[in-house]
Amino acid sequence: MNATHLEHAFVALLIQMALLPFANAKITGTIAVALLLGREIAQHEYRLAVQRGWEWGQALPVGIFEGVWRGWTLDSALDIVVPALVCTVVAVALKIIKPNS
Repeated sequence: MNATHLEHAFVALLIQMALLPFANAKITGTIAVALLLGREIAQHEYRLAVQRGWEWGQALPVGIFEGVWRGWTLDSALDIVVPALVCTVVAVALKIIKPNS
């Protein structure tokens, strides 16, 4: 575990708390994690493109959804799993504290 995992968790919590007035904690946590997941997939696509000789201004030589199933490392997986766990803990804690919401 490194600092980026904690940074991602902190950003996810900020997003979750910022959206909390508009929806319940499960939905806001899901939105936060989905944003981070999209960012991580985009990073994989760019990494794959650079490995294939891509330069700025060219079309990406990456197939559709290729960033979803290629390029995952333990570090990139933890960049998603840690925020997901933190947002889940917050959602469960808020449900216990305020059971009617």
